[in-house]
Amino acid sequence: MSAELEHPAGRATDRWEPGTTAPAFPGPRAAVGRVLPLWVSVEGLNGVGKSEAIRVVAAELGPRCLRLSELTDKEGDTLPSQVIAALRATGDVFLRTGHPVVETLAFLALKVREYERLSESDLSGVEVILEDRGVDSTAIYQAVILAAQHPGVQPMALAERILVTMAPWRPSPDATVLLTGDRNTATSRFAARTGQQLDGRDLAVIEQAEVLYRDFAIAHPDRFIVLDVDSYSRNESSKALLAAVEDLIQRRETVHAS
Repeated sequence: MSAELEHPAGRATDRWEPGTTAPAFPGPRAAVGRVLPLWVSVEGLNGVGKSEAIRVVAAELGPRCLRLSELTDKEGDTLPSQVIAALRATGDVFLRTGHPVVETLAFLALKVREYERLSESDLSGVEVILEDRGVDSTAIYQAVILAAQHPGVQPMALAERILVTMAPWRPSPDATVLLTGDRNTATSRFAARTGQQLDGRDLAVIEQAEVLYRDFAIAHPDRFIVLDVDSYSRNESSKALLAAVEDLIQRRETVHAS
């Protein structure tokens, strides 16, 4: 990673610590006279330890947290799982079928459906929604994949366009926590977990996604928090994510009370 993240307060940093200035995010969203839970998406390269940290944090927060699993982890005979199964049919680790525009629209539609299907009963007593990969993930990875088929088009511009396409149907999260770490280590974990050998094209996607995630965090300092967990154990990564989420909840409550 060559670029440093420019902290909203003005100093360069690649690590956010609880108690320091965090990105400001919009005040409580309201729907039909009620305040919606704080929505936090957690992003990062495949294998960085994101999903495990989310599970630990959600368990620690208990009933006040609603955890949304990654789209590719959906189980059962449901529409999302059927769509993902169809995209997996080619055996490609990044669900590439040769039709990236269609794939992008399919992912966006599933993310909108996930958002729209949350009922009042789902959100009863919930203070925070913790999402494993949100719309930013779709924007980042699909921008990289689309750019590979359209030389000369900047991935950043494509990623922003994907978010604009999504905006009328689903808002961006209140905050996005980006976990970063050593790319080679993360890639090795990802390959071991999937049981697939990654080829040069796969490694290029990962490398470009890492750069684009960093650029995206710089472009959206109002809601991005970057946690460098490179030297952390799994337990330490979970604790860092928990501290970040609890700080966001507290800041949200302060905004709501004012």
